Amino acid sequence: MVNHVRPSQLSEWLDSVRGHGDPVVLDVREPSEIRAASIKADGFELITIPMGVIPPRLSELDPSQPVACLCHHGGRSMQVAAFLKARGFDHVANIAGGINAWSSEVDPTVPRY
Repeated sequence: MVNHVRPSQLSEWLDSVRGHGDPVVLDVREPSEIRAASIKADGFELITIPMGVIPPRLSELDPSQPVACLCHHGGRSMQVAAFLKARGFDHVANIAGGINAWSSEVDPTVPRY
């Protein structure tokens, strides 16, 4: 099962999985989207890999590390989270609402697009 975590709840989720390894936020948006708006890594490693190239770049991710997936609104990140879960990643979350919700719940300086 993939956990759904609102941006405002991410810190709690990260704390709950930290015993399984250093957590990662995986931003699966396209490079142009990341240029338009991005988050700052705070208590996690931030990795950016566009959704379309996750399969060939899967080896860049460690299945033992907790991973929270991020996109614009949460749809693509949910697909990636399910993909990771199906490939043996044990601690996976989808950041529900994506970076759009991040802007309203965590950091209003993050531009909305």
